Amino acid sequence: MALTFADKVSSIRIILLPVFISLLMYSRAHIWAVNAAIVVFVLAVLSDFFDGLIARIKKEKSDLGQIIDPLADKLLMLSSFIALYMLRGSLPLKYQMPLEIVLVVVSRDVILSLGLLVLHLLNKKISIEPSIWGKLTTFSQMFTVFCLLINLIIFPFIWKLAAIFTIISGVDYFLRGIKSSNGNSKPAGI
Repeated sequence: MALTFADKVSSIRIILLPVFISLLMYSRAHIWAVNAAIVVFVLAVLSDFFDGLIARIKKEKSDLGQIIDPLADKLLMLSSFIALYMLRGSLPLKYQMPLEIVLVVVSRDVILSLGLLVLHLLNKKISIEPSIWGKLTTFSQMFTVFCLLINLIIFPFIWKLAAIFTIISGVDYFLRGIKSSNGNSKPAGI
């Protein structure tokens, strides 16, 4: 199976992950590494925007793309939140990633992943389609990380907003998964 151009752009997000985390770790000793981490994170976020745009323009909807795009998002968000929490005391940042938001983000994704596994084991056909709540969650989580990295004063408000969207989307996807397991044809999502 050949990768579409949109799939390759999604893959960039995965490739940028170790670079971003390495720069965060390096920034404990070198302040310039925080700026480099910000640039890498922004590139990863832009790849999320452009892969969807390219797929729509070129009509390149692929089965692999439906897996790799949300996977890249999940890996970017989970690793960012966990790394920023684990490194919170040693990074030269004004604010720190609160444990509450990390637990909300990680718990939602673990619960949804387990739900998808259960649906798969029950041989239920799963169509992974993002909801508006899922898109708002992804955007708010990305914005939370960005606000933290640039020491934006609204960071405490933004992470709370991201937690709310994360919980709402988690409940929405959970209910959609239950409907899928009962034979309802509405697509589940992540």
